[in-house]
Amino acid sequence: MTMSTRKVWMEVDDVLPAIEENEEQPAQAEAFIPGRHKLEKDEILEPDDSVYEMRHSLNVTWPCLSFDVLRDNLGDGRQRYPATAYIVAGTQADTANNNELSVYKMSSLHRTQKDGDESDEDDDDENDNDLDEDPVLEYRTVKHIGGVNRVRAQPLPPSTPLPPLSQPYHVATWAETGKVHIWDVRPLIESLDAPGYVADKNRTSKPVHTINSHGRAEGFALDWAADQANPSALRLVSGDTNSKIFHTVTTQTGFTTSPQAFTSHTSSIEDLQWSPGEPSVFASCSADQSIRLWDVRVKSRKSALTISPAHESDVNVISWNKTTSYLLLSGGDEGGIKVWDFRNLKDSSTPSPVASFTWHKAPITSIEWHPTEDSSFAASGADNQVTLWDLSVEPDEDEAGVPMDEDSRENIPPQLLFVHQGQKDVKEVHWHPQIPGSVISTAYDGFNIFKTISI
Repeated sequence: MTMSTRKVWMEVDDVLPAIEENEEQPAQAEAFIPGRHKLEKDEILEPDDSVYEMRHSLNVTWPCLSFDVLRDNLGDGRQRYPATAYIVAGTQADTANNNELSVYKMSSLHRTQKDGDESDEDDDDENDNDLDEDPVLEYRTVKHIGGVNRVRAQPLPPSTPLPPLSQPYHVATWAETGKVHIWDVRPLIESLDAPGYVADKNRTSKPVHTINSHGRAEGFALDWAADQANPSALRLVSGDTNSKIFHTVTTQTGFTTSPQAFTSHTSSIEDLQWSPGEPSVFASCSADQSIRLWDVRVKSRKSALTISPAHESDVNVISWNKTTSYLLLSGGDEGGIKVWDFRNLKDSSTPSPVASFTWHKAPITSIEWHPTEDSSFAASGADNQVTLWDLSVEPDEDEAGVPMDEDSRENIPPQLLFVHQGQKDVKEVHWHPQIPGSVISTAYDGFNIFKTISI
Protein backbone atom coordinates (compact mmCIF):
# COMPACT_ATOMS: atom_id res chain seq x y z
CA MET A 1 0.00 0.00 0.00
CA THR A 2 1.35 3.42 -0.88
CA MET A 3 1.19 6.25 1.66
CA SER A 4 0.42 9.69 0.28
CA THR A 5 1.34 12.85 2.11
CA ARG A 6 0.01 16.38 2.06
CA LYS A 7 1.80 19.49 3.21
CA VAL A 8 0.08 21.59 5.86
CA TRP A 9 2.73 24.20 6.65
CA MET A 10 2.34 26.24 3.55
CA GLU A 11 2.54 29.58 1.85
CA VAL A 12 -1.01 30.16 0.67
CA ASP A 13 0.07 32.12 -2.40
CA ASP A 14 2.59 29.48 -3.49
CA VAL A 15 1.52 26.20 -1.93
CA LEU A 16 3.91 23.30 -2.43
CA PRO A 17 1.95 20.21 -1.47
CA ALA A 18 3.47 16.79 -1.03
CA ILE A 19 3.37 14.45 -3.99
CA GLU A 20 1.88 11.02 -3.70
CA GLU A 21 4.61 8.45 -3.44
CA ASN A 22 3.83 6.31 -6.45
CA GLU A 23 6.73 4.69 -8.23
CA GLU A 24 4.76 4.11 -11.40
CA GLN A 25 2.94 7.41 -11.95
CA PRO A 26 3.47 10.44 -9.65
CA ALA A 27 0.24 12.20 -8.80
CA GLN A 28 -0.25 15.83 -9.75
CA ALA A 29 0.45 18.28 -6.93
CA GLU A 30 -2.70 19.45 -5.18
CA ALA A 31 -3.13 22.23 -2.65
CA PHE A 32 -4.31 21.08 0.78
CA ILE A 33 -6.69 23.67 2.19
CA PRO A 34 -7.22 23.35 5.98
CA GLY A 35 -10.87 23.05 6.86
CA ARG A 36 -11.84 22.43 3.23
CA HIS A 37 -10.03 19.18 2.50
CA LYS A 38 -9.92 15.99 4.53
CA LEU A 39 -7.15 13.44 4.83
CA GLU A 40 -7.83 9.96 3.59
CA LYS A 41 -7.03 6.97 5.78
CA ASP A 42 -3.73 6.35 3.99
CA GLU A 43 -2.58 9.99 4.13
CA ILE A 44 -0.50 11.86 6.68
CA LEU A 45 0.48 15.52 7.02
CA GLU A 46 4.06 16.68 6.68
CA PRO A 47 5.62 20.15 6.94
CA ASP A 48 6.80 21.86 3.78
CA ASP A 49 10.16 23.27 4.84
CA SER A 50 10.64 25.08 1.52
CA VAL A 51 8.40 27.88 2.82
CA TYR A 52 10.20 28.27 6.16
CA GLU A 53 13.37 30.12 6.93
CA MET A 54 13.29 28.58 10.41
CA ARG A 55 10.99 26.04 12.06
CA HIS A 56 11.46 24.28 15.40
CA SER A 57 9.23 22.36 17.81
CA LEU A 58 10.00 22.24 21.53
CA ASN A 59 8.32 19.92 24.00
CA VAL A 60 7.72 20.76 27.66
CA THR A 61 6.62 18.76 30.71
CA TRP A 62 3.21 20.41 31.10
CA PRO A 63 1.17 22.31 28.51
CA CYS A 64 1.16 26.09 28.76
CA LEU A 65 -2.01 28.05 27.98
CA SER A 66 -0.15 31.34 27.88
CA PHE A 67 3.34 32.80 27.46
CA ASP A 68 5.04 36.07 26.67
CA VAL A 69 8.28 37.00 24.94
CA LEU A 70 11.01 38.37 27.20
CA ARG A 71 13.39 41.07 26.09
CA ASP A 72 17.10 40.20 25.89
CA ASN A 73 20.42 41.94 25.32
CA LEU A 74 21.23 40.21 22.02
CA GLY A 75 20.16 43.19 19.91
CA ASP A 76 17.25 44.25 17.71
CA GLY A 77 16.60 43.34 14.09
CA ARG A 78 18.47 40.04 14.37
CA GLN A 79 18.82 38.14 11.07
CA ARG A 80 21.70 35.73 11.67
CA TYR A 81 21.46 32.13 12.77
CA PRO A 82 21.48 30.28 15.06
CA ALA A 83 18.91 32.39 16.89
CA THR A 84 18.14 32.61 20.60
CA ALA A 85 14.86 33.59 22.25
CA TYR A 86 13.61 33.93 25.83
CA ILE A 87 10.01 33.46 26.92
CA VAL A 88 8.07 33.19 30.18
CA ALA A 89 5.17 30.73 30.46
CA GLY A 90 2.79 29.24 33.01
CA THR A 91 1.75 25.62 33.19
CA GLN A 92 -1.50 23.66 33.30
CA ALA A 93 -0.36 20.67 35.38
CA ASP A 94 -2.27 17.61 36.58
CA THR A 95 -2.73 19.09 40.07
CA ALA A 96 -2.74 22.67 41.37
CA ASN A 97 0.44 22.15 43.41
CA ASN A 98 2.45 20.92 40.41
CA ASN A 99 2.12 24.15 38.45
CA GLU A 100 5.08 26.38 37.70
CA LEU A 101 6.04 29.72 36.25
CA SER A 102 8.92 29.02 33.87
CA VAL A 103 11.50 31.13 32.07
CA TYR A 104 12.72 29.35 28.92
CA LYS A 105 15.84 30.00 26.88
CA MET A 106 15.55 28.62 23.34
CA SER A 107 18.96 28.49 21.67
CA SER A 108 20.67 26.81 18.70
CA LEU A 109 17.67 27.76 16.58
CA HIS A 110 19.27 27.10 13.20
CA ARG A 111 18.04 27.91 9.75
CA THR A 112 15.77 25.16 8.46
CA GLN A 113 17.38 22.68 6.09
CA LYS A 114 15.47 22.54 2.81
CA ASP A 115 15.48 19.73 0.30
CA GLY A 116 17.99 20.46 -2.43
CA ASP A 117 19.90 23.14 -0.49
CA GLU A 118 23.27 23.82 -2.08
CA SER A 119 26.30 24.19 0.16
CA ASP A 120 27.75 26.92 -2.05
CA GLU A 121 24.68 29.19 -1.89
CA ASP A 122 25.24 32.76 -0.78
CA ASP A 123 25.60 32.59 2.98
CA ASP A 124 28.13 34.69 4.79
CA ASP A 125 27.26 33.31 8.22
CA GLU A 126 29.48 30.32 8.98
CA ASN A 127 27.19 29.35 11.83
CA ASP A 128 24.45 28.64 9.29
CA ASN A 129 26.35 25.60 8.01
CA ASP A 130 25.29 23.44 10.96
CA LEU A 131 21.66 23.29 9.93
CA ASP A 132 20.76 19.89 11.33
CA GLU A 133 21.57 20.53 14.99
CA ASP A 134 18.71 20.15 17.42
CA PRO A 135 17.54 23.25 19.30
CA VAL A 136 18.43 23.58 22.97
CA LEU A 137 15.76 24.35 25.58
CA GLU A 138 16.92 25.46 29.03
CA TYR A 139 14.62 26.69 31.77
CA ARG A 140 14.27 27.91 35.33
CA THR A 141 11.04 27.52 37.30
CA VAL A 142 9.29 28.74 40.43
CA LYS A 143 6.32 27.10 42.09
CA HIS A 144 2.93 28.54 41.17
CA ILE A 145 -0.18 27.54 43.10
CA GLY A 146 -2.95 26.84 40.61
CA GLY A 147 -2.92 26.66 36.84
CA VAL A 148 -1.79 29.76 34.95
CA ASN A 149 -4.49 31.24 32.72
CA ARG A 150 -2.49 34.19 31.37
CA VAL A 151 1.09 35.47 31.54
CA ARG A 152 2.22 38.98 30.65
CA ALA A 153 5.68 40.53 30.98
CA GLN A 154 6.15 44.21 31.69
CA PRO A 155 6.66 46.22 28.49
CA LEU A 156 10.06 47.70 27.72
CA PRO A 157 10.49 50.48 25.15
CA PRO A 158 12.00 49.44 21.79
CA SER A 159 15.80 49.19 21.83
CA THR A 160 15.78 49.28 25.63
CA PRO A 161 18.17 46.71 27.11
CA LEU A 162 17.19 44.11 29.66
CA PRO A 163 17.09 45.68 33.15
CA PRO A 164 20.32 45.14 35.12
CA LEU A 165 20.28 42.34 37.67
CA SER A 166 19.78 44.80 40.51
CA GLN A 167 16.45 45.92 39.02
CA PRO A 168 13.25 43.85 38.68
CA TYR A 169 11.76 42.53 35.47
CA HIS A 170 8.10 42.08 36.36
CA VAL A 171 5.78 39.37 35.05
CA ALA A 172 2.08 39.09 35.95
CA THR A 173 0.16 35.80 36.08
CA TRP A 174 -3.58 35.16 36.22
CA ALA A 175 -4.08 32.07 38.41
CA GLU A 176 -7.10 29.78 38.33
CA THR A 177 -7.34 30.43 42.08
CA GLY A 178 -8.67 33.95 41.39
CA LYS A 179 -5.40 35.70 42.28
CA VAL A 180 -3.19 37.85 40.08
CA HIS A 181 0.48 37.51 41.03
CA ILE A 182 3.36 39.81 40.10
CA TRP A 183 6.82 38.19 39.97
CA ASP A 184 10.42 39.31 39.45
CA VAL A 185 11.98 37.00 36.84
CA ARG A 186 15.23 38.95 36.33
CA PRO A 187 17.30 36.54 38.51
CA LEU A 188 15.92 33.55 36.58
CA ILE A 189 17.14 35.04 33.30
CA GLU A 190 20.55 35.70 34.85
CA SER A 191 20.86 32.09 36.00
CA LEU A 192 20.31 30.94 32.40
CA ASP A 193 23.05 33.20 31.05
CA ALA A 194 25.69 33.36 33.78
CA PRO A 195 27.41 30.02 34.58
CA GLY A 196 27.54 29.44 38.31
CA TYR A 197 25.00 32.12 39.17
CA VAL A 198 22.33 30.91 41.59
CA ALA A 199 19.08 32.89 41.60
CA ASP A 200 18.21 34.59 44.87
CA LYS A 201 15.21 32.64 46.18
CA ASN A 202 14.14 35.65 48.24
CA ARG A 203 13.44 37.42 44.93
CA THR A 204 12.01 34.54 42.93
CA SER A 205 10.27 31.97 45.15
CA LYS A 206 7.30 34.19 46.02
CA PRO A 207 5.40 36.92 44.17
CA VAL A 208 6.45 40.48 44.91
CA HIS A 209 2.76 41.36 44.99
CA THR A 210 -0.61 39.57 44.83
CA ILE A 211 -3.89 41.17 43.74
CA ASN A 212 -6.79 39.73 45.75
CA SER A 213 -9.46 42.13 44.47
CA HIS A 214 -11.12 39.54 42.22
CA GLY A 215 -12.06 37.29 45.14
CA ARG A 216 -12.54 33.71 43.97
CA ALA A 217 -13.35 34.66 40.38
CA GLU A 218 -10.62 33.58 38.00
CA GLY A 219 -9.86 35.37 34.77
CA PHE A 220 -7.88 35.50 31.55
CA ALA A 221 -7.64 39.21 30.71
CA LEU A 222 -4.38 40.91 31.64
CA ASP A 223 -2.27 43.72 30.19
CA TRP A 224 0.61 45.97 31.23
CA ALA A 225 1.48 49.50 30.19
CA ALA A 226 4.49 51.64 31.04
CA ASP A 227 5.08 55.37 31.23
CA GLN A 228 7.18 56.35 28.20
CA ALA A 229 9.18 58.86 30.23
CA ASN A 230 9.58 56.46 33.15
CA PRO A 231 9.41 52.77 32.08
CA SER A 232 9.45 51.62 35.71
CA ALA A 233 6.11 53.39 36.31
CA LEU A 234 3.80 50.50 35.44
CA ARG A 235 0.04 50.10 35.04
CA LEU A 236 -1.76 46.76 35.01
CA VAL A 237 -5.40 45.93 34.27
CA SER A 238 -6.92 42.54 35.08
CA GLY A 239 -10.39 41.29 34.19
CA ASP A 240 -12.30 38.32 35.62
CA THR A 241 -15.19 36.00 34.79
CA ASN A 242 -17.51 38.10 36.98
CA SER A 243 -17.24 41.00 34.48
CA LYS A 244 -15.03 43.16 36.74
CA ILE A 245 -11.82 44.95 35.79
CA PHE A 246 -9.30 46.22 38.35
CA HIS A 247 -6.49 48.74 37.89
CA THR A 248 -3.09 48.32 39.60
CA VAL A 249 -0.19 50.80 39.54
CA THR A 250 3.32 51.00 40.90
CA THR A 251 4.10 53.11 43.95
CA GLN A 252 7.28 54.00 45.79
CA THR A 253 6.80 50.93 47.98
CA GLY A 254 5.50 48.43 45.42
CA PHE A 255 2.05 48.03 43.85
CA THR A 256 -1.43 49.19 44.80
CA THR A 257 -4.83 48.26 43.34
CA SER A 258 -7.78 50.63 43.19
CA PRO A 259 -10.68 49.11 45.16
CA GLN A 260 -13.31 50.35 42.68
CA ALA A 261 -13.81 48.05 39.68
CA PHE A 262 -14.72 48.98 36.11
CA THR A 263 -18.18 47.48 35.66
CA SER A 264 -19.93 48.09 32.32
CA HIS A 265 -19.63 44.55 30.93
CA THR A 266 -22.34 42.00 31.69
CA SER A 267 -20.31 38.81 31.24
CA SER A 268 -16.77 37.45 31.51
CA ILE A 269 -13.90 39.75 30.54
CA GLU A 270 -11.88 37.89 27.90
CA ASP A 271 -9.03 40.26 27.00
CA LEU A 272 -7.59 43.70 27.75
CA GLN A 273 -5.32 46.08 25.82
CA TRP A 274 -3.85 49.44 26.81
CA SER A 275 -3.89 52.20 24.21
CA PRO A 276 -0.43 52.71 22.68
CA GLY A 277 -1.02 56.46 22.40
CA GLU A 278 -3.19 57.52 25.35
CA PRO A 279 -1.79 56.44 28.73
CA SER A 280 -5.13 56.54 30.56
CA VAL A 281 -7.15 54.58 27.97
CA PHE A 282 -7.60 50.83 27.60
CA ALA A 283 -9.89 48.47 25.67
CA SER A 284 -11.68 45.33 26.79
CA CYS A 285 -13.66 42.54 25.16
CA SER A 286 -16.17 40.21 26.72
CA ALA A 287 -18.37 37.16 26.40
CA ASP A 288 -21.25 39.68 26.22
CA GLN A 289 -20.21 40.17 22.53
CA SER A 290 -18.97 43.71 23.08
CA ILE A 291 -15.74 45.71 22.91
CA ARG A 292 -15.47 48.70 25.22
CA LEU A 293 -13.08 51.62 25.65
CA TRP A 294 -12.33 53.00 29.11
CA ASP A 295 -10.52 55.95 30.64
CA VAL A 296 -9.10 55.44 34.13
CA ARG A 297 -9.71 59.12 34.87
CA VAL A 298 -13.50 58.63 34.70
CA LYS A 299 -14.63 58.39 38.32
CA SER A 300 -17.80 56.45 37.54
CA ARG A 301 -15.69 53.52 36.25
CA LYS A 302 -18.05 53.19 33.26
CA SER A 303 -16.93 52.67 29.67
CA ALA A 304 -16.60 55.65 27.33
CA LEU A 305 -17.31 53.84 24.03
CA THR A 306 -19.04 50.56 23.21
CA ILE A 307 -19.00 48.37 20.10
CA SER A 308 -21.91 45.97 20.46
CA PRO A 309 -22.41 43.45 19.10
CA ALA A 310 -18.82 43.28 17.92
CA HIS A 311 -19.11 39.57 17.06
CA GLU A 312 -21.84 36.99 16.69
CA SER A 313 -20.73 35.34 19.94
CA ASP A 314 -18.08 35.84 22.65
CA VAL A 315 -15.28 38.26 21.77
CA ASN A 316 -12.25 36.23 22.83
CA VAL A 317 -9.23 38.39 22.03
CA ILE A 318 -8.21 41.88 20.95
CA SER A 319 -4.97 43.57 19.87
CA TRP A 320 -4.28 47.30 19.64
CA ASN A 321 -1.98 48.34 16.80
CA LYS A 322 1.21 49.79 18.32
CA THR A 323 2.19 51.81 15.25
CA THR A 324 -1.25 52.87 13.93
CA SER A 325 -3.12 53.58 17.12
CA TYR A 326 -6.60 53.91 15.59
CA LEU A 327 -6.69 50.22 14.55
CA LEU A 328 -7.90 47.38 16.77
CA LEU A 329 -8.13 43.67 15.95
CA SER A 330 -10.68 41.31 17.47
CA GLY A 331 -11.26 37.57 17.31
CA GLY A 332 -14.54 35.86 18.15
CA ASP A 333 -15.76 32.52 19.38
CA GLU A 334 -17.42 31.97 15.99
CA GLY A 335 -13.99 32.05 14.32
CA GLY A 336 -14.29 35.53 12.84
CA ILE A 337 -11.52 38.15 12.75
CA LYS A 338 -12.42 41.84 12.51
CA VAL A 339 -10.47 45.07 12.09
CA TRP A 340 -11.87 48.20 13.73
CA ASP A 341 -10.97 51.81 12.91
CA PHE A 342 -11.70 54.10 15.86
CA ARG A 343 -11.93 57.07 13.51
CA ASN A 344 -15.13 55.54 12.12
CA LEU A 345 -16.67 54.81 15.50
CA LYS A 346 -16.86 58.18 17.19
CA ASP A 347 -20.01 59.41 15.47
CA SER A 348 -21.55 56.10 14.42
CA SER A 349 -24.48 54.53 16.23
CA THR A 350 -24.04 51.30 14.26
CA PRO A 351 -20.29 50.62 14.22
CA SER A 352 -18.96 48.24 11.61
CA PRO A 353 -15.46 46.83 11.01
CA VAL A 354 -13.30 48.03 8.14
CA ALA A 355 -12.35 44.42 7.40
CA SER A 356 -13.70 41.01 8.38
CA PHE A 357 -12.39 37.48 7.77
CA THR A 358 -13.96 34.08 8.35
CA TRP A 359 -11.10 31.75 7.44
CA HIS A 360 -10.89 29.99 10.82
CA LYS A 361 -13.60 27.41 11.47
CA ALA A 362 -13.29 27.37 15.27
CA PRO A 363 -12.88 29.97 18.05
CA ILE A 364 -10.03 32.46 17.69
CA THR A 365 -7.70 31.86 20.65
CA SER A 366 -5.09 34.59 20.11
CA ILE A 367 -4.42 37.57 17.87
CA GLU A 368 -1.57 40.07 17.66
CA TRP A 369 -0.44 42.87 15.38
CA HIS A 370 3.09 42.71 14.01
CA PRO A 371 5.29 44.92 16.24
CA THR A 372 6.55 47.12 13.37
CA GLU A 373 4.52 46.33 10.21
CA ASP A 374 1.20 48.06 10.83
CA SER A 375 -0.75 46.05 8.23
CA SER A 376 0.35 42.57 9.34
CA PHE A 377 -0.93 40.35 12.14
CA ALA A 378 -0.93 36.77 13.41
CA ALA A 379 -3.86 34.76 14.72
CA SER A 380 -4.45 31.30 16.16
CA GLY A 381 -7.60 29.23 16.37
CA ALA A 382 -9.03 26.14 18.00
CA ASP A 383 -8.92 24.61 14.51
CA ASN A 384 -5.17 24.02 15.07
CA GLN A 385 -4.09 26.78 12.71
CA VAL A 386 -1.74 29.74 13.13
CA THR A 387 -2.35 32.22 10.33
CA LEU A 388 -0.34 35.23 9.14
CA TRP A 389 -2.09 38.12 7.41
CA ASP A 390 -1.28 41.36 5.58
CA LEU A 391 -4.13 43.83 5.10
CA SER A 392 -2.24 45.72 2.39
CA VAL A 393 -2.36 42.79 -0.05
CA GLU A 394 -4.83 43.05 -2.93
CA PRO A 395 -6.06 40.27 -5.24
CA ASP A 396 -3.70 39.37 -8.09
CA GLU A 397 -5.66 37.82 -10.93
CA ASP A 398 -2.51 36.89 -12.85
CA GLU A 399 -0.80 35.13 -9.97
CA ALA A 400 -0.17 31.47 -10.73
CA GLY A 401 0.15 28.64 -8.26
CA VAL A 402 -0.28 24.90 -8.00
CA PRO A 403 -3.58 23.52 -9.27
CA MET A 404 -6.61 23.89 -7.04
CA ASP A 405 -10.31 23.92 -7.65
CA GLU A 406 -12.01 27.25 -8.24
CA ASP A 407 -14.05 27.08 -5.03
CA SER A 408 -10.88 26.69 -2.95
CA ARG A 409 -9.09 29.51 -4.75
CA GLU A 410 -12.02 31.88 -4.35
CA ASN A 411 -12.35 31.04 -0.66
CA ILE A 412 -8.77 32.04 0.17
CA PRO A 413 -8.58 35.72 1.18
CA PRO A 414 -5.71 37.46 -0.63
CA GLN A 415 -4.68 38.98 2.70
CA LEU A 416 -3.97 35.50 4.10
CA LEU A 417 -0.22 35.01 3.60
CA PHE A 418 0.54 31.82 5.48
CA VAL A 419 -1.06 28.90 7.31
CA HIS A 420 1.03 27.06 9.89
CA GLN A 421 -0.20 23.75 11.29
CA GLY A 422 1.09 20.75 13.18
CA GLN A 423 0.17 21.72 16.74
CA LYS A 424 -2.78 20.45 18.74
CA ASP A 425 -5.10 22.93 20.46
CA VAL A 426 -3.15 26.17 19.82
CA LYS A 427 -3.73 28.67 22.63
CA GLU A 428 -1.53 31.71 22.06
CA VAL A 429 0.74 33.27 19.46
CA HIS A 430 3.25 36.13 19.65
CA TRP A 431 5.72 37.82 17.33
CA HIS A 432 9.29 38.10 18.58
CA PRO A 433 9.97 41.86 18.50
CA GLN A 434 13.77 41.47 18.26
CA ILE A 435 13.81 38.76 15.55
CA PRO A 436 11.79 40.28 12.68
CA GLY A 437 9.18 37.94 11.25
CA SER A 438 9.66 35.23 13.87
CA VAL A 439 6.53 33.77 15.48
CA ILE A 440 6.15 31.67 18.63
CA SER A 441 3.03 29.65 19.43
CA THR A 442 2.01 27.48 22.36
CA ALA A 443 -0.33 24.51 22.25
CA TYR A 444 -1.30 21.39 24.16
CA ASP A 445 1.75 19.59 22.73
CA GLY A 446 4.40 22.28 23.26
CA PHE A 447 5.91 25.32 21.56
CA ASN A 448 6.68 26.11 17.92
CA ILE A 449 9.02 28.89 16.84
CA PHE A 450 9.18 29.65 13.14
CA LYS A 451 9.93 32.25 10.52
CA THR A 452 8.35 32.03 7.08
CA ILE A 453 9.45 33.33 3.71
CA SER A 454 6.26 35.43 3.63
CA ILE A 455 7.05 38.04 6.30
